[in-house]
Amino acid sequence: MKPDNLDKSKFKTVYICQQCGKESLKWLGRCPYCQEWNSFVETAIKVATPLSSWLPSAENAPQELSQIKTEAAPRFTVPLAEFNRVLGGGLVPGSLVLVGGDPGIGKSTLLLQVSSLTADKETRVVYVSGEESPHQIKLRAERLGIKGGRLYLLPETNVEAILARLEELQPKLVVVDSIQTVHSEDLAGAPGSLTQIRECTLRLMRWAKKADVPVLITGHVTKDGAIAGPRVLEHIVDAVMYLEGESFSPYRVLRSVKNRFGSTNEVGVFEMRSEGLIEVDNPSQAFLSRHPEVAIGSAVVPTLEGSRPLLVEIQALTTPVGFGPPRRIANGVDFGRLLLVTAVLTRRAGLNLSNQDIMINVTGGLRIGEPAADLGMALAIASSFRDTSIKGRTTVLGEIGLSGEIRAVPQLERRLAEAERLGFNRSLVPKVFHKPVSQALNIELIPVTAVAEALRLGLNWKRKGATK
Repeated sequence: MKPDNLDKSKFKTVYICQQCGKESLKWLGRCPYCQEWNSFVETAIKVATPLSSWLPSAENAPQELSQIKTEAAPRFTVPLAEFNRVLGGGLVPGSLVLVGGDPGIGKSTLLLQVSSLTADKETRVVYVSGEESPHQIKLRAERLGIKGGRLYLLPETNVEAILARLEELQPKLVVVDSIQTVHSEDLAGAPGSLTQIRECTLRLMRWAKKADVPVLITGHVTKDGAIAGPRVLEHIVDAVMYLEGESFSPYRVLRSVKNRFGSTNEVGVFEMRSEGLIEVDNPSQAFLSRHPEVAIGSAVVPTLEGSRPLLVEIQALTTPVGFGPPRRIANGVDFGRLLLVTAVLTRRAGLNLSNQDIMINVTGGLRIGEPAADLGMALAIASSFRDTSIKGRTTVLGEIGLSGEIRAVPQLERRLAEAERLGFNRSLVPKVFHKPVSQALNIELIPVTAVAEALRLGLNWKRKGATK
């Protein structure tokens, strides 16, 4: 919003999209970049200083790439294995990491635990809190069993004051919770506006690079877009991690979507308990703990999240349409992949799904992004439609093409080893392998070339009432 009594020589009024940061001199109903409606907000920004006032310095002088010397800086490891896994081995000194997620998902709890574990290594940590008072944080710390030695709480929202305190304390790790509450007196606009968030993040980034100290900041994700979300900051920070999970599920998944110093495919799995977020050492077993031996409309798929194989359960339910067009609901899988699998089952496998509502769910609140789960999704849908189960202790994996063929998946042997470790003795796999599978695996492989063949070999057709 535009504040009153602005000095027009120092500020100008523009309209900024709260989703992507696009600036416009006039209000637009729809952003031409991100295609969001009613996202432009009138904002007063500071006028840039003339170029004549800028003076070059030795710090920003151009350098020849071949003459730049590099030093291998050790990573700053946190005593939390799942957190280090997502970061690619630990925090890089001078890096700026954004931890996003829905309000109440557990971001503050996770970062308070990270701060405490780091401070226990005789390292000074500063926790900047703009949302909670020190008394509220102390109550959470007592619940989590955190003593708080060498962990300094800074209840401040002014970025200039925060940077001054950081220069005074000289910490080895800084946590800012959250970036939406931090503001600068040099800028117009309320805390949480796009201009304030972007400028405060840039100042924290400059301090982190100069002091060679990792900084963790949190950002809320809102559905209505009233507050500028962390997606605007993804091009500024070095790493972006999202804490995901369903409100009804105790499990939380920390997923990396950007990492300049490591892989973006790693995930960390935690379980929310009264004592905080606890690492899940064996997520496959945790997600399949309630999986029955024989279940209609359920398929177990060995997925791969970064370097970690995970066994997840895909559930499907088909019901005849009472009135109106059939619905497709995808929870945990890509909606486009569900439409593709449904079309292939109808056209290539002879299943009449045109009058069926189809619902897909991945248990545990996980999201599967790889196409290797296509065949598992297809067998779960066919199992529910035929009212029959998949043969016991069988896993399913394979990518489905539009002609109904089953395509190969990467790192098949690692997936099968995880399935064997959890007691599965059969697996439907693509007939075309990337490389031969080790003979040491004590698991029966059932190679399939097409969807129709996979349904014939994977479903328990002898079940009473089943029809071919």
